[in-house]
Amino acid sequence: MPETESPLRELTLAEAVREALAEEMRRDSRVCVLGEDVAEAGTPFKVLSGLVEEFGKERVVDTPISEPGFTGIGVGAAMTGLRPVVDIMFGDFLTLIMDQIANQAAKVHYMSGGHWKVPMVLRTTLGASRRSAAQHSQSLHAWPSHIPGLKVVLPSTPYDAKGLMKTAIRDDNPVIFFEDKMMYKLKGPVPSDEYTIPFGLADIKRAGRDITIVATSSMVQVALGAAKLLEEVGISAEVIDPRTTWPLDERTLIESAKKTSRAIVVDEGYHRYGVTAEIASVIAEGAFYDLDKPVRRMGAMHVPVPFSPPLEDATVPTEQKVFDAARELCG
Repeated sequence: MPETESPLRELTLAEAVREALAEEMRRDSRVCVLGEDVAEAGTPFKVLSGLVEEFGKERVVDTPISEPGFTGIGVGAAMTGLRPVVDIMFGDFLTLIMDQIANQAAKVHYMSGGHWKVPMVLRTTLGASRRSAAQHSQSLHAWPSHIPGLKVVLPSTPYDAKGLMKTAIRDDNPVIFFEDKMMYKLKGPVPSDEYTIPFGLADIKRAGRDITIVATSSMVQVALGAAKLLEEVGISAEVIDPRTTWPLDERTLIESAKKTSRAIVVDEGYHRYGVTAEIASVIAEGAFYDLDKPVRRMGAMHVPVPFSPPLEDATVPTEQKVFDAARELCG
Protein backbone atom coordinates (compact mmCIF):
# COMPACT_ATOMS: atom_id res chain seq x y z
CA MET A 1 0.00 0.00 0.00
CA PRO A 2 1.36 3.47 -0.86
CA GLU A 3 2.45 5.64 2.01
CA THR A 4 -0.25 8.00 3.22
CA GLU A 5 -0.56 10.46 6.05
CA SER A 6 -4.30 9.94 6.38
CA PRO A 7 -5.55 7.89 9.33
CA LEU A 8 -6.20 4.24 8.58
CA ARG A 9 -9.37 2.46 9.62
CA GLU A 10 -10.36 -1.17 9.41
CA LEU A 11 -13.14 -1.61 6.87
CA THR A 12 -14.61 -4.70 5.29
CA LEU A 13 -14.43 -5.01 1.52
CA ALA A 14 -18.20 -4.43 1.37
CA GLU A 15 -17.87 -1.24 3.42
CA ALA A 16 -15.03 -0.03 1.20
CA VAL A 17 -17.09 -0.50 -1.96
CA ARG A 18 -20.11 1.23 -0.41
CA GLU A 19 -17.97 4.14 0.80
CA ALA A 20 -16.45 4.59 -2.66
CA LEU A 21 -19.89 4.66 -4.26
CA ALA A 22 -21.26 7.11 -1.70
CA GLU A 23 -18.29 9.46 -2.02
CA GLU A 24 -18.50 9.47 -5.82
CA MET A 25 -22.26 10.06 -5.75
CA ARG A 26 -21.71 13.05 -3.46
CA ARG A 27 -18.92 14.34 -5.69
CA ASP A 28 -20.73 13.94 -9.01
CA SER A 29 -24.51 14.17 -9.39
CA ARG A 30 -24.31 12.20 -12.64
CA VAL A 31 -23.38 9.01 -10.78
CA CYS A 32 -26.34 6.71 -10.21
CA VAL A 33 -26.90 3.05 -9.35
CA LEU A 34 -29.40 0.69 -10.94
CA GLY A 35 -30.10 -2.99 -10.61
CA GLU A 36 -32.22 -5.60 -8.89
CA ASP A 37 -32.90 -4.88 -5.19
CA VAL A 38 -30.26 -2.14 -4.98
CA ALA A 39 -32.56 0.25 -3.10
CA GLU A 40 -34.66 -1.09 -0.23
CA ALA A 41 -32.95 -4.50 -0.09
CA GLY A 42 -29.43 -3.14 -0.46
CA THR A 43 -28.62 -6.11 -2.73
CA PRO A 44 -28.49 -9.74 -1.55
CA PHE A 45 -25.00 -9.14 -0.12
CA LYS A 46 -26.07 -5.87 1.61
CA VAL A 47 -23.19 -3.95 0.04
CA LEU A 48 -25.35 -0.99 -0.97
CA SER A 49 -27.32 -0.64 2.24
CA GLY A 50 -28.02 2.99 3.10
CA LEU A 51 -27.45 4.50 -0.33
CA VAL A 52 -31.13 4.92 -1.20
CA GLU A 53 -31.78 6.71 2.11
CA GLU A 54 -29.10 9.30 1.28
CA PHE A 55 -29.53 9.69 -2.47
CA GLY A 56 -33.16 8.75 -3.08
CA LYS A 57 -34.89 6.44 -5.50
CA GLU A 58 -34.11 8.64 -8.51
CA ARG A 59 -30.40 7.86 -8.19
CA VAL A 60 -30.60 4.38 -6.62
CA VAL A 61 -33.05 2.62 -8.88
CA ASP A 62 -34.62 -0.79 -8.35
CA THR A 63 -35.16 -2.47 -11.72
CA PRO A 64 -37.31 -5.34 -12.97
CA ILE A 65 -35.68 -8.78 -13.19
CA SER A 66 -34.35 -8.17 -16.69
CA GLU A 67 -30.57 -7.95 -16.82
CA PRO A 68 -30.46 -7.27 -20.59
CA GLY A 69 -33.04 -4.51 -20.19
CA PHE A 70 -31.49 -2.50 -17.38
CA THR A 71 -27.94 -3.04 -18.66
CA GLY A 72 -29.07 -1.58 -21.97
CA ILE A 73 -30.59 1.34 -20.07
CA GLY A 74 -27.24 1.82 -18.37
CA VAL A 75 -25.41 1.92 -21.71
CA GLY A 76 -27.86 4.49 -23.06
CA ALA A 77 -27.70 6.57 -19.88
CA ALA A 78 -23.90 6.62 -20.07
CA MET A 79 -23.96 7.66 -23.73
CA THR A 80 -26.27 10.58 -22.92
CA GLY A 81 -24.39 12.08 -20.00
CA LEU A 82 -24.84 10.03 -16.83
CA ARG A 83 -22.22 7.83 -15.13
CA PRO A 84 -24.29 4.78 -14.13
CA VAL A 85 -23.14 1.90 -11.95
CA VAL A 86 -25.07 -1.15 -13.13
CA ASP A 87 -25.39 -3.89 -10.50
CA ILE A 88 -25.51 -7.51 -11.69
CA MET A 89 -26.09 -9.81 -8.71
CA PHE A 90 -24.06 -12.75 -9.93
CA GLY A 91 -21.28 -12.79 -12.51
CA ASP A 92 -22.90 -15.87 -14.02
CA PHE A 93 -25.55 -13.51 -15.45
CA LEU A 94 -22.98 -12.09 -17.85
CA THR A 95 -24.45 -14.73 -20.12
CA LEU A 96 -27.57 -12.55 -20.34
CA ILE A 97 -25.90 -9.23 -21.10
CA MET A 98 -22.96 -9.99 -23.37
CA ASP A 99 -24.60 -8.23 -26.32
CA GLN A 100 -25.04 -5.01 -24.34
CA ILE A 101 -21.47 -5.24 -22.97
CA ALA A 102 -19.43 -6.78 -25.79
CA ASN A 103 -21.27 -5.44 -28.83
CA GLN A 104 -22.61 -2.11 -27.59
CA ALA A 105 -20.70 -0.62 -24.63
CA ALA A 106 -17.29 -1.85 -25.75
CA LYS A 107 -17.62 -0.64 -29.34
CA VAL A 108 -19.59 2.61 -29.30
CA HIS A 109 -16.54 4.86 -28.88
CA TYR A 110 -14.69 3.15 -31.74
CA MET A 111 -17.65 2.93 -34.11
CA SER A 112 -18.57 6.59 -33.58
CA GLY A 113 -15.06 7.81 -34.37
CA GLY A 114 -14.64 8.96 -30.78
CA HIS A 115 -17.83 11.06 -30.66
CA TRP A 116 -19.62 8.82 -28.17
CA LYS A 117 -18.37 7.33 -24.93
CA VAL A 118 -19.83 4.94 -22.36
CA PRO A 119 -18.64 5.91 -18.84
CA MET A 120 -20.41 3.00 -17.16
CA VAL A 121 -19.33 0.65 -14.39
CA LEU A 122 -20.80 -2.83 -14.32
CA ARG A 123 -20.51 -4.24 -10.78
CA THR A 124 -20.78 -7.98 -10.42
CA THR A 125 -19.43 -10.94 -8.48
CA LEU A 126 -17.32 -14.03 -8.91
CA GLY A 127 -16.17 -16.92 -6.75
CA ALA A 128 -17.19 -20.39 -5.64
CA SER A 129 -17.39 -22.04 -2.18
CA ARG A 130 -20.64 -20.24 -1.23
CA ARG A 131 -22.75 -23.36 -1.88
CA SER A 132 -24.71 -21.60 -4.60
CA ALA A 133 -24.34 -24.39 -7.20
CA ALA A 134 -23.42 -24.33 -10.87
CA GLN A 135 -25.37 -21.26 -12.04
CA HIS A 136 -24.30 -18.84 -9.29
CA SER A 137 -20.68 -19.78 -8.55
CA GLN A 138 -18.63 -19.20 -11.69
CA SER A 139 -15.73 -16.79 -12.17
CA LEU A 140 -16.17 -15.49 -15.71
CA HIS A 141 -13.83 -12.49 -15.70
CA ALA A 142 -11.87 -13.93 -18.64
CA TRP A 143 -14.87 -13.23 -20.88
CA PRO A 144 -14.87 -9.40 -20.76
CA SER A 145 -11.05 -9.40 -20.56
CA HIS A 146 -11.13 -10.83 -24.09
CA ILE A 147 -13.11 -7.91 -25.53
CA PRO A 148 -11.33 -4.75 -26.80
CA GLY A 149 -12.92 -1.63 -25.30
CA LEU A 150 -13.61 -3.06 -21.85
CA LYS A 151 -11.53 -2.59 -18.73
CA VAL A 152 -11.67 -5.37 -16.12
CA VAL A 153 -10.98 -4.91 -12.40
CA LEU A 154 -10.55 -7.53 -9.64
CA PRO A 155 -9.83 -6.08 -6.18
CA SER A 156 -8.43 -8.38 -3.49
CA THR A 157 -8.43 -6.07 -0.44
CA PRO A 158 -10.70 -3.34 0.98
CA TYR A 159 -8.01 -0.74 0.18
CA ASP A 160 -7.85 -1.81 -3.45
CA ALA A 161 -11.64 -2.11 -3.74
CA LYS A 162 -12.25 1.50 -2.74
CA GLY A 163 -9.44 3.03 -4.80
CA LEU A 164 -10.21 1.00 -7.90
CA MET A 165 -13.95 1.65 -7.69
CA LYS A 166 -13.40 5.40 -7.60
CA THR A 167 -11.11 5.14 -10.62
CA ALA A 168 -13.69 3.01 -12.42
CA ILE A 169 -16.50 5.52 -11.87
CA ARG A 170 -14.35 8.39 -13.16
CA ASP A 171 -13.19 6.48 -16.25
CA ASP A 172 -14.78 7.44 -19.55
CA ASN A 173 -14.77 3.81 -20.71
CA PRO A 174 -16.96 0.87 -19.68
CA VAL A 175 -15.43 -0.94 -16.71
CA ILE A 176 -16.37 -4.42 -15.49
CA PHE A 177 -15.76 -4.57 -11.73
CA PHE A 178 -15.66 -8.06 -10.19
CA GLU A 179 -16.01 -8.54 -6.42
CA ASP A 180 -15.52 -11.97 -4.86
CA LYS A 181 -18.71 -12.66 -2.97
CA MET A 182 -16.81 -14.61 -0.29
CA MET A 183 -14.59 -11.62 0.50
CA TYR A 184 -17.19 -9.04 1.51
CA LYS A 185 -16.38 -9.53 5.21
CA LEU A 186 -12.60 -9.39 4.68
CA LYS A 187 -11.19 -6.53 6.75
CA GLY A 188 -8.22 -4.32 5.97
CA PRO A 189 -6.84 -0.79 6.42
CA VAL A 190 -8.42 1.95 4.33
CA PRO A 191 -7.36 5.63 4.46
CA SER A 192 -10.07 8.12 5.37
CA ASP A 193 -8.63 10.67 2.93
CA GLU A 194 -9.31 10.77 -0.79
CA TYR A 195 -7.31 8.37 -2.98
CA THR A 196 -7.59 6.45 -6.23
CA ILE A 197 -5.64 3.55 -7.72
CA PRO A 198 -4.67 3.69 -11.41
CA PHE A 199 -5.60 0.83 -13.70
CA GLY A 200 -2.82 -1.30 -15.15
CA LEU A 201 -0.62 -1.10 -12.04
CA ALA A 202 0.03 -4.43 -10.33
CA ASP A 203 0.71 -4.55 -6.60
CA ILE A 204 3.43 -6.65 -4.98
CA LYS A 205 1.55 -7.90 -1.94
CA ARG A 206 4.59 -9.72 -0.61
CA ALA A 207 8.22 -9.50 -1.76
CA GLY A 208 10.22 -12.70 -2.29
CA ARG A 209 13.23 -14.14 -4.07
CA ASP A 210 12.62 -17.85 -4.88
CA ILE A 211 9.30 -18.01 -6.73
CA THR A 212 6.67 -15.61 -8.09
CA ILE A 213 3.00 -16.31 -7.40
CA VAL A 214 0.66 -14.19 -9.52
CA ALA A 215 -2.85 -14.32 -8.11
CA THR A 216 -6.17 -12.57 -8.74
CA SER A 217 -9.09 -11.58 -6.51
CA SER A 218 -9.65 -14.09 -3.67
CA MET A 219 -6.70 -16.15 -4.85
CA VAL A 220 -4.42 -13.36 -3.60
CA GLN A 221 -5.35 -14.31 -0.04
CA VAL A 222 -4.82 -17.98 -0.91
CA ALA A 223 -1.39 -17.14 -2.35
CA LEU A 224 -0.43 -15.14 0.74
CA GLY A 225 -1.42 -18.08 2.92
CA ALA A 226 0.65 -20.42 0.77
CA ALA A 227 3.59 -17.99 0.99
CA LYS A 228 3.51 -18.25 4.79
CA LEU A 229 3.61 -22.05 4.56
CA LEU A 230 6.50 -21.83 2.09
CA GLU A 231 8.39 -19.53 4.42
CA GLU A 232 8.29 -22.25 7.08
CA VAL A 233 10.23 -24.57 4.76
CA GLY A 234 12.73 -21.93 3.69
CA ILE A 235 11.16 -20.81 0.40
CA SER A 236 10.66 -17.08 -0.19
CA ALA A 237 7.60 -16.40 -2.36
CA GLU A 238 6.75 -13.12 -4.05
CA VAL A 239 2.99 -12.56 -4.38
CA ILE A 240 1.77 -10.20 -7.09
CA ASP A 241 -1.79 -9.01 -7.62
CA PRO A 242 -2.40 -7.62 -11.17
CA ARG A 243 -5.55 -5.87 -9.84
CA THR A 244 -6.74 -5.39 -13.43
CA THR A 245 -6.72 -8.09 -16.07
CA TRP A 246 -7.06 -5.30 -18.61
CA PRO A 247 -5.07 -3.16 -18.77
CA LEU A 248 -2.47 -5.70 -17.61
CA ASP A 249 0.79 -4.66 -15.97
CA GLU A 250 3.00 -7.04 -17.94
CA ARG A 251 6.24 -5.35 -16.92
CA THR A 252 5.85 -6.03 -13.19
CA LEU A 253 4.95 -9.67 -13.79
CA ILE A 254 7.90 -10.25 -16.12
CA GLU A 255 10.42 -8.47 -13.91
CA SER A 256 9.38 -10.53 -10.91
CA ALA A 257 9.64 -13.80 -12.84
CA LYS A 258 13.08 -12.81 -14.08
CA LYS A 259 14.15 -12.16 -10.49
CA THR A 260 12.83 -15.42 -9.01
CA SER A 261 13.22 -17.66 -12.12
CA ARG A 262 9.99 -19.56 -11.27
CA ALA A 263 6.33 -18.60 -11.52
CA ILE A 264 2.86 -19.89 -10.69
CA VAL A 265 -0.36 -18.18 -11.82
CA VAL A 266 -3.42 -18.75 -9.62
CA ASP A 267 -6.95 -17.74 -10.61
CA GLU A 268 -10.44 -18.94 -9.68
CA GLY A 269 -11.68 -18.85 -13.25
CA TYR A 270 -11.79 -22.01 -15.32
CA HIS A 271 -8.35 -23.37 -16.10
CA ARG A 272 -9.00 -23.88 -19.82
CA TYR A 273 -8.63 -20.81 -22.07
CA GLY A 274 -8.60 -18.53 -19.06
CA VAL A 275 -6.75 -15.79 -17.23
CA THR A 276 -4.01 -18.15 -16.07
CA ALA A 277 -3.19 -19.01 -19.68
CA GLU A 278 -2.89 -15.37 -20.72
CA ILE A 279 -0.70 -14.33 -17.77
CA ALA A 280 1.45 -17.46 -18.05
CA SER A 281 1.98 -16.67 -21.74
CA VAL A 282 3.03 -13.11 -20.92
CA ILE A 283 5.58 -14.37 -18.39
CA ALA A 284 6.84 -17.18 -20.63
CA GLU A 285 7.41 -14.83 -23.54
CA GLY A 286 8.90 -12.00 -21.50
CA ALA A 287 11.08 -13.98 -19.11
CA PHE A 288 11.83 -17.10 -21.18
CA TYR A 289 15.62 -17.10 -20.80
CA ASP A 290 15.42 -16.43 -17.07
CA LEU A 291 13.01 -19.22 -16.13
CA ASP A 292 14.36 -22.40 -14.56
CA LYS A 293 11.03 -24.22 -14.94
CA PRO A 294 7.90 -23.82 -17.10
CA VAL A 295 5.26 -21.49 -15.69
CA ARG A 296 2.67 -23.43 -13.66
CA ARG A 297 -1.04 -22.61 -13.96
CA MET A 298 -3.67 -23.25 -11.29
CA GLY A 299 -7.34 -22.50 -12.00
CA ALA A 300 -10.78 -23.88 -11.35
CA MET A 301 -11.44 -27.44 -12.42
CA HIS A 302 -13.05 -27.77 -15.86
CA VAL A 303 -16.42 -28.89 -14.51
CA PRO A 304 -19.65 -27.13 -13.55
CA VAL A 305 -19.31 -25.94 -9.94
CA PRO A 306 -20.88 -28.64 -7.74
CA PHE A 307 -23.42 -27.93 -5.00
CA SER A 308 -21.88 -30.57 -2.72
CA PRO A 309 -19.56 -28.70 -0.30
CA PRO A 310 -16.68 -31.23 -0.42
CA LEU A 311 -16.85 -31.44 -4.21
CA GLU A 312 -17.13 -27.67 -4.61
CA ASP A 313 -14.09 -27.08 -2.40
CA ALA A 314 -12.12 -29.53 -4.52
CA THR A 315 -12.69 -27.54 -7.72
CA VAL A 316 -10.73 -24.39 -6.77
CA PRO A 317 -7.09 -23.78 -5.77
CA THR A 318 -6.29 -23.85 -2.05
CA GLU A 319 -3.34 -22.76 0.09
CA GLN A 320 -2.13 -26.33 0.35
CA LYS A 321 -2.36 -26.93 -3.41
CA VAL A 322 -0.42 -23.74 -4.15
CA PHE A 323 2.14 -24.63 -1.48
CA ASP A 324 2.65 -28.10 -2.96
CA ALA A 325 3.02 -26.75 -6.50
CA ALA A 326 5.50 -24.08 -5.43
CA ARG A 327 7.55 -26.50 -3.37
CA GLU A 328 7.74 -28.87 -6.34
CA LEU A 329 8.86 -26.07 -8.68
CA CYS A 330 11.55 -25.04 -6.21
CA GLY A 331 12.84 -28.60 -5.95
